[in-house]
Amino acid sequence: MKNKQTGLSLMGVLILGAILGFLFLIGMRTVPVVTEYMAVKRVLNAMIDANPSPEVPVSQLRSDFDKRAYIGDVKSVSGRDLLIIKRGNKFEMSVSYSRKVPIAGNVSLLIEFDTGVLRGGS
Repeated sequence: MKNKQTGLSLMGVLILGAILGFLFLIGMRTVPVVTEYMAVKRVLNAMIDANPSPEVPVSQLRSDFDKRAYIGDVKSVSGRDLLIIKRGNKFEMSVSYSRKVPIAGNVSLLIEFDTGVLRGGS
């Protein structure tokens, strides 16, 4: 009775290592982009939770976003990029933007973000 060896060959280990290394590289490049997106969502939610009155001008809301974004280390989005809609006592604030993440050489990953919050008034 012969014992047959099983497992990965050297080529299999090298290919598996290259695939895992590439996935790790993509993950490490996209983590800062995703954390910045989460910071944008936190800023928008904090602005709505601050319960701005309907009389607040849009320019003041944009300025408030810029101040909060500076604290949250948001560099891709500014107050000018916000879409702010007022309808009576309701506010809707949203932002859409994209980030290009360089992977290797001239290969890049384009990530598009779209987030918004709505505060209903009485």
